[in-house]
Amino acid sequence: MNATVDWRIERDAHARLVLTLADGGVHVGVVPMRAFPLSAPDAGVSLVGGDGRELLWIDRLDALPPGPRALLDDELAAREFAPEILRLRAVSTFGTPSTWHVDTDRGETRFVLKGEEDIRRLGEHALLVTDSHGVGYRVRDRFALDRHSRRLLERFL
Repeated sequence: MNATVDWRIERDAHARLVLTLADGGVHVGVVPMRAFPLSAPDAGVSLVGGDGRELLWIDRLDALPPGPRALLDDELAAREFAPEILRLRAVSTFGTPSTWHVDTDRGETRFVLKGEEDIRRLGEHALLVTDSHGVGYRVRDRFALDRHSRRLLERFL
Protein backbone atom coordinates (compact mmCIF):
# COMPACT_ATOMS: atom_id res chain seq x y z
CA MET A 1 0.00 0.00 0.00
CA ASN A 2 1.63 3.23 -1.14
CA ALA A 3 0.81 6.44 0.66
CA THR A 4 0.86 9.91 -0.82
CA VAL A 5 3.53 12.17 0.57
CA ASP A 6 3.48 15.91 1.12
CA TRP A 7 7.22 16.26 0.50
CA ARG A 8 9.57 15.66 -2.42
CA ILE A 9 13.06 14.19 -2.61
CA GLU A 10 15.40 14.31 -5.60
CA ARG A 11 19.08 14.51 -6.53
CA ASP A 12 20.67 17.77 -7.58
CA ALA A 13 23.38 18.21 -10.23
CA HIS A 14 26.03 17.29 -7.61
CA ALA A 15 24.25 13.99 -6.72
CA ARG A 16 23.19 15.34 -3.32
CA LEU A 17 19.73 14.56 -1.97
CA VAL A 18 17.43 17.57 -1.88
CA LEU A 19 14.34 17.46 0.34
CA THR A 20 11.47 19.86 -0.26
CA LEU A 21 8.98 19.90 2.62
CA ALA A 22 5.27 20.76 2.47
CA ASP A 23 5.96 24.22 3.92
CA GLY A 24 8.27 24.98 0.98
CA GLY A 25 11.48 24.54 2.94
CA VAL A 26 14.31 23.17 0.78
CA HIS A 27 17.15 21.20 2.36
CA VAL A 28 20.22 20.21 0.35
CA GLY A 29 22.49 17.33 1.30
CA VAL A 30 20.03 15.36 3.43
CA VAL A 31 21.09 11.92 4.62
CA PRO A 32 18.72 8.99 5.22
CA MET A 33 19.41 6.99 8.38
CA ARG A 34 17.71 3.78 9.41
CA ALA A 35 16.51 3.55 13.01
CA PHE A 36 16.95 -0.25 13.08
CA PRO A 37 19.21 -1.14 10.13
CA LEU A 38 19.59 -4.82 10.96
CA SER A 39 16.46 -5.88 12.81
CA ALA A 40 13.87 -3.78 10.91
CA PRO A 41 15.48 -2.16 7.86
CA ASP A 42 12.21 -0.95 6.31
CA ALA A 43 10.79 0.49 9.52
CA GLY A 44 11.82 3.92 10.70
CA VAL A 45 13.99 6.06 8.45
CA SER A 46 15.01 9.57 9.40
CA LEU A 47 16.02 12.20 6.85
CA VAL A 48 18.70 14.27 8.53
CA GLY A 49 19.98 17.69 7.46
CA GLY A 50 23.59 18.82 7.25
CA ASP A 51 23.37 20.18 10.80
CA GLY A 52 22.50 16.71 12.15
CA ARG A 53 18.86 17.54 12.87
CA GLU A 54 16.01 15.35 11.80
CA LEU A 55 13.95 16.96 9.05
CA LEU A 56 11.51 14.17 8.32
CA TRP A 57 10.56 10.80 9.83
CA ILE A 58 9.36 7.98 7.58
CA ASP A 59 7.51 5.21 9.42
CA ARG A 60 7.78 2.60 6.63
CA LEU A 61 9.85 2.69 3.45
CA ASP A 62 7.56 0.14 1.81
CA ALA A 63 4.63 2.58 2.15
CA LEU A 64 6.31 5.21 -0.03
CA PRO A 65 5.53 5.75 -3.71
CA PRO A 66 8.01 4.01 -6.05
CA GLY A 67 10.07 7.12 -6.95
CA PRO A 68 11.04 8.28 -3.45
CA ARG A 69 11.36 4.66 -2.30
CA ALA A 70 13.86 3.79 -5.06
CA LEU A 71 15.90 6.95 -4.43
CA LEU A 72 16.13 6.30 -0.69
CA ASP A 73 16.87 2.59 -1.21
CA ASP A 74 19.75 3.49 -3.54
CA GLU A 75 21.17 6.04 -1.12
CA LEU A 76 20.92 3.70 1.87
CA ALA A 77 22.55 0.85 -0.06
CA ALA A 78 25.45 3.10 -1.04
CA ARG A 79 25.99 4.19 2.59
CA GLU A 80 25.63 0.84 4.31
CA PHE A 81 28.07 -2.03 4.23
CA ALA A 82 26.82 -5.15 5.97
CA PRO A 83 27.63 -8.26 3.95
CA GLU A 84 25.47 -11.30 4.57
CA ILE A 85 27.15 -14.60 5.42
CA LEU A 86 25.71 -17.27 3.14
CA ARG A 87 28.04 -20.13 4.09
CA LEU A 88 30.88 -20.84 6.49
CA ARG A 89 33.65 -22.70 4.70
CA ALA A 90 36.04 -23.12 7.64
CA VAL A 91 37.22 -21.67 10.93
CA SER A 92 40.84 -21.91 12.03
CA THR A 93 40.04 -22.93 15.60
CA PHE A 94 37.02 -23.23 17.85
CA GLY A 95 38.62 -20.89 20.35
CA THR A 96 39.07 -17.19 19.85
CA PRO A 97 40.63 -15.38 18.17
CA SER A 98 39.90 -17.43 15.07
CA THR A 99 40.00 -16.86 11.34
CA TRP A 100 36.73 -17.45 9.52
CA HIS A 101 36.58 -18.33 5.82
CA VAL A 102 33.09 -17.49 4.55
CA ASP A 103 31.00 -16.90 1.45
CA THR A 104 28.98 -13.69 1.56
CA ASP A 105 26.53 -12.03 -0.78
CA ARG A 106 29.50 -9.89 -1.86
CA GLY A 107 31.92 -12.75 -2.44
CA GLU A 108 34.33 -14.99 -0.57
CA THR A 109 36.33 -13.51 2.32
CA ARG A 110 38.28 -14.25 5.48
CA PHE A 111 38.12 -12.32 8.73
CA VAL A 112 39.25 -12.63 12.33
CA LEU A 113 36.72 -13.08 15.13
CA LYS A 114 38.31 -11.68 18.30
CA GLY A 115 35.90 -13.14 20.81
CA GLU A 116 32.59 -14.94 21.15
CA GLU A 117 31.05 -11.70 22.42
CA ASP A 118 31.46 -10.39 18.84
CA ILE A 119 28.55 -12.62 17.78
CA ARG A 120 25.28 -10.89 18.69
CA ARG A 121 21.81 -12.33 18.38
CA LEU A 122 19.33 -10.17 16.48
CA GLY A 123 15.98 -11.65 17.25
CA GLU A 124 15.29 -15.37 17.24
CA HIS A 125 17.17 -16.45 14.10
CA ALA A 126 19.43 -13.59 12.96
CA LEU A 127 23.00 -12.84 14.03
CA LEU A 128 25.53 -10.06 13.65
CA VAL A 129 29.17 -11.22 13.54
CA THR A 130 31.67 -8.37 13.97
CA ASP A 131 35.23 -8.91 12.77
CA SER A 132 38.45 -7.54 14.27
CA HIS A 133 38.18 -4.43 12.06
CA GLY A 134 34.62 -3.63 13.18
CA VAL A 135 32.91 -4.82 10.00
CA GLY A 136 29.53 -6.38 10.76
CA TYR A 137 28.48 -9.50 8.86
CA ARG A 138 24.81 -10.45 8.96
CA VAL A 139 23.37 -13.93 9.20
CA ARG A 140 19.69 -13.51 8.31
CA ASP A 141 18.59 -16.92 9.51
CA ARG A 142 21.16 -19.19 11.10
CA PHE A 143 18.80 -22.16 10.75
CA ALA A 144 18.63 -21.64 6.97
CA LEU A 145 22.39 -22.13 6.58
CA ASP A 146 23.66 -25.45 5.25
CA ARG A 147 24.44 -28.20 7.77
CA HIS A 148 28.24 -27.68 7.71
CA SER A 149 27.84 -23.94 8.35
CA ARG A 150 25.38 -24.49 11.21
CA ARG A 151 27.77 -26.95 12.88
CA LEU A 152 30.69 -24.52 12.70
CA LEU A 153 28.57 -21.64 13.97
CA GLU A 154 27.06 -23.63 16.84
CA ARG A 155 30.53 -24.07 18.35
CA PHE A 156 30.59 -20.31 19.00
CA LEU A 157 27.04 -19.83 20.28
